[in-house]
Amino acid sequence: MSMTAREIAHRTGGEVVGDADAVVTSWAFDSRDLVPGAGFVALAGERDGHDFVEAAFRAGARVALVSRVSVPDAGTLVRVADPLAALQALARGVRQERTALRVVGVAGSTAKTSTKDLLAGALASRAVHANPASYNNEFGLPVALLNAGPDVDIVVAEMGERFPGDVAALCEIARPDVGVVTNVGLAHAEHLGGILGAAAAFGELLEALPATGYAVLNADDEHSPLLAAQTPATVVTVGCADNATVRISDVTVTDDLRPAFTLDGHRFDVPLRGVHQVQNAALAAVVAHEVFGVDWVDIATGLRSARASRWRMEVTERRDGAVVLNDAYNANPDSMDAALRALAQLAVPGRRVAILGDMRELGEYSDAAHERVGTRAAELGVDVVVGVGAGGKVIADAARAGGVEAHTAATAPDAQALASKLVGPGDAVLVKASRALGLQTVAHTLLLESAS
Repeated sequence: MSMTAREIAHRTGGEVVGDADAVVTSWAFDSRDLVPGAGFVALAGERDGHDFVEAAFRAGARVALVSRVSVPDAGTLVRVADPLAALQALARGVRQERTALRVVGVAGSTAKTSTKDLLAGALASRAVHANPASYNNEFGLPVALLNAGPDVDIVVAEMGERFPGDVAALCEIARPDVGVVTNVGLAHAEHLGGILGAAAAFGELLEALPATGYAVLNADDEHSPLLAAQTPATVVTVGCADNATVRISDVTVTDDLRPAFTLDGHRFDVPLRGVHQVQNAALAAVVAHEVFGVDWVDIATGLRSARASRWRMEVTERRDGAVVLNDAYNANPDSMDAALRALAQLAVPGRRVAILGDMRELGEYSDAAHERVGTRAAELGVDVVVGVGAGGKVIADAARAGGVEAHTAATAPDAQALASKLVGPGDAVLVKASRALGLQTVAHTLLLESAS
């Protein structure tokens, strides 16, 4: 939605410094990602966004939303007390004005981003906008809403949770009509209070839905009945369970991990890797058909066009035949299990190597969860485990107890040194950990080594 600096100031209670008629046509909080004509939001975080205002104007920003004038005369500013609160107020106001817009909120312990990407594909025949990457927090979601063009009918908004109340706050801005919960697990258990705390967090999305809305839930998740009871909306369940509203059947997976399945008599191919993507694609397909009336044939075509976000089960074969599975964007117990199952299913002539690091924010559940990952690696026949960090050591110890060759590394560079020695022609190597460990660099270097 285009707006002038004057309008931005009026909506946020701010003050214009510069050209009040300067027009913003999009929004960004990273000066490296904005496009000409954007509004730049100077957020305070690990780095102060005010330090990048000048770079934003050089990149083509027209207006910067700031709390102080850090670069005089660099361009038009709107000075507010709190740029984040102002950004949220802009998004809230635009959402209230666009009454015909439909918003789908996607929450869950795992697979939020993949399901969001698949939903954008399933709805490709409609005017749909989905948040890029994982713009699922208190500043990413408002940007996603503001960047939905005037012709957009449907916004798919991923909603992240770290603490109780996070999802409710996002719903207050986005006002979702449809809620999708992928599953309930231990992600962020330290802050949420275990698995029931996670269920309560996702219940915030379902409680926010109107009676005219839809809640689309995972029929195979034991917590879905609890979630269903919390919403006034129409509930649709999707899964392999006999009691699912819409049942998944005939699941297959190719040697390179691409799954397919049948839903309501129609066959769907999933371009994302791993059998766990079947549930995510089915949720997306059901939302598109049951809620928005998209034909199954158009959904199948749209799903085939879906693309995964970065560092999520990226499968790349080296020149020597080794296969690297880069799933290093983040990790929790459920996503670790899904990634290990994918590694076990991959058809390769060599060994299967899992480079696994800490799963952060698990609190009192941490040791047991990491131990289960190591045990699971042994059960699935993984040949070598490299555990990175303190949690990775617990994984490696449990895998070793199960008969697996196991090594430990303190950091990503240490893991890389080990991986270079361990991974050979024809092997498959999985790289996965919480984002803070930076294990994507290990996957990247393994591919570069083959190219040199």
